Amino acid sequence: MVTTAGSAPTPGAILRLRALGYRVVATDVDPAAPGLYLADRGYLVPPGGSTGFLPEIRGICAKEEAGAVVPLVDEELDAVTELEDDGIAVLAPRREFVRTCLDKALLMARLADAGVPVPETRSAAAPAGDLVFPVVVKPRTGRGGRGVAVCASPAELARRIEHGGYPAADLIVQELLAGTEFTVSVVVWRDGAVQAVVPKEVILKRGVTQYAVTRRHERVAQVCRAVQRELRADGPFNVQLALDAAGEPRVFEINPRFSSTAPLTVAAGVDEIGGLLGQALAGGPRLADDWRDGVVMVRRWAEEFVDEADFVRHGVLPVADARDRGRDSRAGR
Repeated sequence: MVTTAGSAPTPGAILRLRALGYRVVATDVDPAAPGLYLADRGYLVPPGGSTGFLPEIRGICAKEEAGAVVPLVDEELDAVTELEDDGIAVLAPRREFVRTCLDKALLMARLADAGVPVPETRSAAAPAGDLVFPVVVKPRTGRGGRGVAVCASPAELARRIEHGGYPAADLIVQELLAGTEFTVSVVVWRDGAVQAVVPKEVILKRGVTQYAVTRRHERVAQVCRAVQRELRADGPFNVQLALDAAGEPRVFEINPRFSSTAPLTVAAGVDEIGGLLGQALAGGPRLADDWRDGVVMVRRWAEEFVDEADFVRHGVLPVADARDRGRDSRAGR
């Protein structure tokens, strides 16, 4: 099972896994999610944070005899990790690591205590005091740049806290790192051994990374390996970091799942999803930290074509509903 069929990298992941010979079931909250129609079977599910999500996912796994789940959105991670209790392989880090990463304030404190370099971070409820502006303000929980803003002055920060739609206690304020940003795939499984670290320099980011290039950077790799050593993810995770004025990498966020740039990791030579899935289900071989530097990802829309019978077979978005959605679009609704 692959979740979040409507996110940017999911359709490609589904097609890749099917090409490797897996039968893939996809889920999403939106019947228009394209991955639902590229999988062998698609299902609509409740939102990941709802009480109905886990029972629905568990029921689908039982019905489809799913051996593994690949969760690709933060809201679902905590619930999905419970499927391991059912004997299903969940391609995510261990539960404690997931819960730590989903609370950005807790994560920054844990990393700092472990000696992993991070930007200065504090609660937005604390006095601005000696903050050096500009700063980044963002929710303690959230993803995809939602609620994130850069504030150039104490007055702008105060306005953001007051009118941003979040209680001050639910926001953190971080030092803005002006250097090069990296998003890094860290490939590790339950034995705790890091199999590969693939840093990708961010070229363009709009919520998710749009353009990026694989870039060898030994110090970035060292910091990412330190995260695994100190916090024991024991599953795939994505480190987001940037260089400070001295060129030192500082971790500002960790996604306890595969990165949205996983397709670039694959293109560079490390099939992190397929490789770890093979290890989880069949004791497959470890992946090698052997990949090509200088591979650029250009994220774009891509069309896929299926027979109408296959489209209808999924029974998620009937053809009549699809036509209605098209008419709504033309009518400006």
